[in-house]
Amino acid sequence: MKQIQLYTIALAALTFASCNKGQKDGSEAPVNSVAVVTSTVENRKSDREISISGNIEGEKTVRLGFMVSGKISYIAANEGQKINKGQLISSLEPTNYAIGKEIADVQVAQVADEYERLKIMHDRKSISESDFSKISHGLEQAKAQQKLQAKNLFDTKLYSPISGVLLKKNAEVGEITGSGTPLFVVSDIRTVKANAYIPESELQNIKIGQDATVLVSSLNETFKGKITEVGSAADPSSRAFTVKITINNPKLIIRPGMIAEARINSGEKSEFLAVPTEAVLRNLNNENIVYVIDKAKNKAFERKVSLGQLTDNYIEILSGLSPGDVIVTSGQNKLTDGADITVK
Repeated sequence: MKQIQLYTIALAALTFASCNKGQKDGSEAPVNSVAVVTSTVENRKSDREISISGNIEGEKTVRLGFMVSGKISYIAANEGQKINKGQLISSLEPTNYAIGKEIADVQVAQVADEYERLKIMHDRKSISESDFSKISHGLEQAKAQQKLQAKNLFDTKLYSPISGVLLKKNAEVGEITGSGTPLFVVSDIRTVKANAYIPESELQNIKIGQDATVLVSSLNETFKGKITEVGSAADPSSRAFTVKITINNPKLIIRPGMIAEARINSGEKSEFLAVPTEAVLRNLNNENIVYVIDKAKNKAFERKVSLGQLTDNYIEILSGLSPGDVIVTSGQNKLTDGADITVK
């Protein structure tokens, strides 16, 4: 029995030594190696895009206020609500203007009676021309005053000249407002414009009618548009030219003031170093990294990279890699710096 135990112990020791020898000789891959898929870094050719940023503005925007002063008695809508052309937006307390109109009506009637009486006398040549001229002018003045009071009464109501969305409401019911004070902003946003600036050096690549892709970051959505305006004069300080891109907005979800990023195809080809987007990770320091393969050691090492623009699921590498480097494109989420790997 004792001999059997000694034989078993010797066999176990021999097996352990044999395993250690196999690992040292490199005849087998490490047990904890990670299976990965790799790709060689290379330059890619693509249409060069011009990237510009700007603000969204409505196709047509109007600022509205009353032509007369008074106390606001009614407001039809809140900010963000739709407004139709000709819709009543707000009104003032009309009592004072209605009384003024009544007084003007009475004055016209009184002067008209006097005019008719004197006209009969004038036809009989019973009064002089100068006396009749005075009553004639008096009647015209009374009628003009009547028209003015009628207009003032009409101007206590404020109507929208366009269909759109109420962007700003700078008043509340009960407030006193003066004549000409802008209180409401209405914008037609069935189509909107991305208003941006383009450098002088890129102006030759921009033409009216050219297609553009516009990203509205607050909506996380991309829209198609066309260049409809190109500035004819540069901004004196920036030497940049205004470019306006028109975008259809049937759902009215794009609102004036939103930030827009536009990409315009320049018509030129460019070459840049790029890797598949899935190869790029972020480490614990929030740095962009890829894993580069050391073929001699069968290991993967972290490499910090600087990123450029995204094109067709490839991302531009500004620094950190060179053409010919082999990087991990699948399995990288399981790696750590210096990890053993097995290439599939």
